[in-house]
Amino acid sequence: MSNRIFTSESVTEGHPDKICDQISDAVLDSILTGDKSARVACETIVSTGMALIMGEITTDTYVDIPGIARETIKQIGYIDPELGFDYKGCAILTSIKEQSPDIAQGVNSAYDDAGDEGAGDQGMMFGFACDETPEYMPAPISMAHAIARKLAQARKTGELKFLRPDGKSQVTVEYDGNGNIISCPAIVVSAQHNPDVSIEHLREAIIECIIKPIIPAKLITKDTKIFVNPTGRFVTGGPVGDSGLTGRKIIVDTYGGYASHGGGCFSGKDPTKVDRSAAYMARYVAKNIVAAGLARACQIEIAYAIGVACPVSVLVDTRGTGIIPDEKIEAIIGRLFDLRPSKIISYLGLLKPLYRQVAAYGHFGRNDLDLPWEKLDMVENIKQSV
Repeated sequence: MSNRIFTSESVTEGHPDKICDQISDAVLDSILTGDKSARVACETIVSTGMALIMGEITTDTYVDIPGIARETIKQIGYIDPELGFDYKGCAILTSIKEQSPDIAQGVNSAYDDAGDEGAGDQGMMFGFACDETPEYMPAPISMAHAIARKLAQARKTGELKFLRPDGKSQVTVEYDGNGNIISCPAIVVSAQHNPDVSIEHLREAIIECIIKPIIPAKLITKDTKIFVNPTGRFVTGGPVGDSGLTGRKIIVDTYGGYASHGGGCFSGKDPTKVDRSAAYMARYVAKNIVAAGLARACQIEIAYAIGVACPVSVLVDTRGTGIIPDEKIEAIIGRLFDLRPSKIISYLGLLKPLYRQVAAYGHFGRNDLDLPWEKLDMVENIKQSV
């Protein structure tokens, strides 16, 4: 096989779309703290000087949605009116109604399994894992996330005082014919900054303080192209530079385009929505399969019908790296893992307020967090089942 190149991007927590994801998940966490049976589908829009929180929420607890939104915006770093968007001065609007009774009916009683909750919607969800990195994630998205996190860290600690909250990263990885990583042909960083910093100082500082500590030196060759703020200026950013919306960074949230995506976002949705819970379970299963040595890469698709508890299909694709046929891995999954939504929720403990912390820098491969869908506690069971 010939060499191949793949690119993935990430964004910082101050990106307009990511502000929205974090507000939506902060609202969800607050509601789940007081009411674990709540139904939440919360979406956020931000633009110059305002945030709109909308959606369908059914709960018997009270939460201060405007207060949650302001605190989230503050934690992200929009604290200065000079940025054109700040937690004190922005308008907070809400438009909330209860969950549709038609949808609630499908979730509350499964069509083919009396007494068990059905899926909250139809659709297909994907989980993926590979052995490219210690966190079982594709290298391009893993390094892109690391750069984005490093940008935020350097801003918050004052290491690079000229940084502002908005920013993006992008990493290109070259693989040899055996799938081994051999170089990073291109690295792109776009960081919002104060108007008084020179582009020369900004570029040098980001290369030395952000890129080089993250990208292994052996992957940066004489041919590597590094682009830092390639347009030359990025002062206007955040909701002033572009509007934001919950669920518009689904590839950043998952595998950077390296694996398939069913199309449904995660943020703002309680775990009865299989868009979220089944995607987490598929990741959990795929990661344990790779860790058990059954394949170097594993993608799992789970599909549901609304109101039906059991999946309508489960498909495994090890991309030719499996040591046993994919069909046999599917059989192992059927024996070891219960993929009904209610069982996923209870098994992974998804009714806890887990979600604000993963609303930026990816939902998967987060070794910095204690996430139930990242645990490797089924490896021995899988090996024994083989």
